[in-house]
Amino acid sequence: MNEHWRLFTKICLSYPKMNNKILVIVAHPDDEVLGCGGTIFKHTKKGDEVFCLFLGRGKSSRYDAVEKNKTEAEQSVLEEEAHTAGKILGISELFFEDFPDQQYDTVPFLDIIKAIEKIKNKIKPNIIFTHHAGDLNLDHQITFKAVLTACRPIKSETVKEIYSFENPSSTEWASPKGENYFMPNVFVDISDNFDKKIKALSAYKSEIKAYPHPRSVKAIEIIAQRWGTTVSKEMVEAFELIRDLR
Repeated sequence: MNEHWRLFTKICLSYPKMNNKILVIVAHPDDEVLGCGGTIFKHTKKGDEVFCLFLGRGKSSRYDAVEKNKTEAEQSVLEEEAHTAGKILGISELFFEDFPDQQYDTVPFLDIIKAIEKIKNKIKPNIIFTHHAGDLNLDHQITFKAVLTACRPIKSETVKEIYSFENPSSTEWASPKGENYFMPNVFVDISDNFDKKIKALSAYKSEIKAYPHPRSVKAIEIIAQRWGTTVSKEMVEAFELIRDLR
């Protein structure tokens, strides 16, 4: 038995290490850093491939039609900031769609699903991170629903794990009802790389806010510490496990 066990162990060790392919699907640039920036870096650091799909470019809801040129200029800046943040976190590739900011409910839901399926079929990820279903932000809600629809658990589906994260100033601002409440059950220790999350967040100069806004550097630190205290860690990102088909 011992000889058979040694042979079995030798065969197992000879298999190549399988790295994860991860797709982060968010409504707007900076959502990826706020929601799972530390976790992204933790994955890329150990050799996993991480990709990010932005369904919208953000900003456009803040201006009227007269200020269209200003909107386009600021969207261009935001896209550059997203690339900078992505490099800091080690993201392999960014993909941008152009659904209207804060108006995802005005376009056919099927179009959003197809946009997700297009990138999902190209990347073939086994893990997806996305928004929490109960966020105040309607674009976040629709993104979550579209992700689940695009990742139906059929036999050929490559996605085995789906996690949702909180976005400060959206998740906690929703009505605190049972179906909307963020109830994490997965906690990722980012104590050793929290500085990377902050560096990536700081790349979004046009989006970062002053404390006590929830999307300020100090607030993000407090949130990470708060979740850390629930599992006796210094800094943590929290997630809801939506699906696990391993």
